[in-house]
Amino acid sequence: MKSTGIADLPLHGGKAPRWLFDRMVNLSRAISETVLENYGQEVFLQRLTDPYWFQALACTIGFDWHSSGTTTTTCGALKVALEPEEHGIAVLGGKGAASRKTPQEISSLEDYYSIKPSKLDELVRASKLTAKVDNSCIQDSYQLYHHSFIVTEKGDWGVVQQGMKEKTECARRYHWLSDEVLEFVEEPHKGICGQRKELKVLDMTSRKSAETRSISLDLIKDGPEHLRPYLSKKVQTSLTDFSVNKSITMPLHHPVMDNDITPKGWRVLERAYEIQPVSYEELISLQGMGPKKIRALALVADLIHGSKASWEDPVKYSFAHGGKDGTPFPVDRKVYDSTIRTLENDLKACSADEKEKRSALRRLYELL
Repeated sequence: MKSTGIADLPLHGGKAPRWLFDRMVNLSRAISETVLENYGQEVFLQRLTDPYWFQALACTIGFDWHSSGTTTTTCGALKVALEPEEHGIAVLGGKGAASRKTPQEISSLEDYYSIKPSKLDELVRASKLTAKVDNSCIQDSYQLYHHSFIVTEKGDWGVVQQGMKEKTECARRYHWLSDEVLEFVEEPHKGICGQRKELKVLDMTSRKSAETRSISLDLIKDGPEHLRPYLSKKVQTSLTDFSVNKSITMPLHHPVMDNDITPKGWRVLERAYEIQPVSYEELISLQGMGPKKIRALALVADLIHGSKASWEDPVKYSFAHGGKDGTPFPVDRKVYDSTIRTLENDLKACSADEKEKRSALRRLYELL
């Protein structure tokens, strides 16, 4: 398992009209079937979870590089286009309320794939952990609102999820792939790309945060009651600023840390103590263990033990048919439909002649 990249996306408004979305479904199906026919499910999953290839796909089916819906509508088109039984690929989840149905949709794969219940449980866990890591362990101010979980009939999986930064027109998209066995909480990101670098980002997946993760776990296992003095409204410190640099600027507002834990929050910590999690990964997997509690434990670890977490942002495009909002030019329906027909005809020709498995597109690629 690894995170394969992050894309920062400044957005403008607009909505894909129905006539365009229907074509997006047909074209994304044709492209997907061409890749599956020539390269197989493994390569197709690798490409979907590559931020550059995914962006190129979105642009090809009708988006310019930063139009609204690049992620959500492309994933929505793929979800309609790909049939688990026919293609061996299932696109689950989606935007808003649809994202919260992902665990149930994963469980329903038992009707299509020969996947053991234990493996389905692992897939549900992977779905939840990838969301928890990008939303809570990397606190970059982008709140997740979209989560697509892609599963092959072999049980390989990928994630395309996106968050929005409050009071801005900026989104950040996160990609994951299951092809390597690594820890979710120990630098899972293979690569992170983006134009925007945030000044203050708590990154609990950084190797620099390893000691803080360990101490956070110990703080819970020792019992949350002794944390009250540090997480009370009566205590005001500027740990957040101190963790970033040596200068201290006391703000006018209160509280400074925004770490006052509610009674409900304390019950989460107490339940964690009763469970006695054996790893940081298990700790953050607990229901209710969100960004505020993760940040609070990191700051207390800093205050008591001098453990420094990483506060560095881990963050380090393609037009074929035009864009839905007219950039760089309006979508040309005739050209769009012609592309769909070409790909569909190519696939039909391959199916008719088993000796000719390689399509014209693949032969052309090999000549480049």
